[in-house]
Amino acid sequence: MAAPDPHTHPHAFLEHLYRAAVQRALPLHNTAAFLPQPPKGRTVVLGAGKAGGAMAQAVEALWPAQAPLSGLVVTRYHHVPPRPAGLAQRIEVVEAAHPVPDAAGLEAAQRILQLTQGLTSDDLVLCLISGGGSALLTLPADGLTLQEKQRINRDLLDSGANIGEMNCVRKHLSRIKGGRLAAACAPAKVVTLTISDVPGDDPSVIASGPTVPDASTCADAVAILQRYGIEVPAAIMAKLQHGQLETPKPGDPVFEGHEVHLIATPQQSLEAAAAAARAAGVEAHVLSDEMEGESREVGKVHAALARAVALRGQPFRKPCVILSGGETTVTVRKAPEGAPRGRGGRAGEFCLGLVQALQGQPGVWALAADTDGIDGMEENAGACVGPETLSRALSLGMKVDQYLARNDAYGFFRLLDDLVITGPTHTNVNDFRAMLVL
Repeated sequence: MAAPDPHTHPHAFLEHLYRAAVQRALPLHNTAAFLPQPPKGRTVVLGAGKAGGAMAQAVEALWPAQAPLSGLVVTRYHHVPPRPAGLAQRIEVVEAAHPVPDAAGLEAAQRILQLTQGLTSDDLVLCLISGGGSALLTLPADGLTLQEKQRINRDLLDSGANIGEMNCVRKHLSRIKGGRLAAACAPAKVVTLTISDVPGDDPSVIASGPTVPDASTCADAVAILQRYGIEVPAAIMAKLQHGQLETPKPGDPVFEGHEVHLIATPQQSLEAAAAAARAAGVEAHVLSDEMEGESREVGKVHAALARAVALRGQPFRKPCVILSGGETTVTVRKAPEGAPRGRGGRAGEFCLGLVQALQGQPGVWALAADTDGIDGMEENAGACVGPETLSRALSLGMKVDQYLARNDAYGFFRLLDDLVITGPTHTNVNDFRAMLVL
């Protein structure tokens, strides 16, 4: 599809780049090269993540029709793609809650663990892992209830902890994450296909690494809980402090012969967007696929870069597109007295910080969106920003700092009709940010 003219339709052009990034990460385009040969025995497919439904369909489409195939994958509610006509379903797909786990996710995790019973060395376990799997594949450690796990998860999400820190805690409070699923599959061979949604593409962090060794420790988890003031039941804290909830480590023979393949990454999607921009005659620059930090502050840094390009032609010459990815964080503040609790996610808060720092800079447009199509817990993928955003908001009596104070990016951009709404994309390579400077 031809790109819209960036000079006359800048927001449509940025949405075109976003679609190119998402398209590059779709499972059906990336799975075939990594599928193993069918084994002598059974092939059992197990998986979790926002891309789980699409990954399962890709395997069903590509796996030999005569070879046995069964299994269970859990994905987020409403993230199962329409089934192509004529494609027989051989892998069951169930839905559960994200980002806070629910009883459906607990039941799915229990069933997935049960499917590992009776496996032999002739069998193959094909694990399909993508972002979101930490919440979707929830099986609390002994002595921890689902309700307690939900509360800890909410506290982690609100704390400002980065994804590596959150998943370190999640791994040590689980009976299935942090390599424990792979251990349960022994003696079968495990091949993990994963779509990365984390800075650095570390498989042990993606969905809390249920099938790979975990180098983090109980002591690390304790330090993170204390750093962010997150409470856990005293009995669980005692187990952590005594190392009783330790995960399988690198070098453990349980992982011998296992394979892990990254089938889609954030960098690949950013490069696809850059290629789409260049095809339209606009130079593109990829800053990094590993950006972390407070979303609003990352937005301010991006604004400083865009202003330098717009005003001085440094470090890039305009016209150009500036791309970045990664996983920023939002520390949820207590809403001011009498103000409603804000709604929104990382992409929206990035855009609010960008608007605040750009101060209506002419010639700069931007889009930030989550590649799974959902920013936080709302129906939007993200938001758009342009030179008129600040003045339009002020004309409606909307002050950026007030919306930032209550983390209400969704409310801000909804009133301006600048939300980006795509629906679930059926993949997930995390944050996508694009700035167009003309």
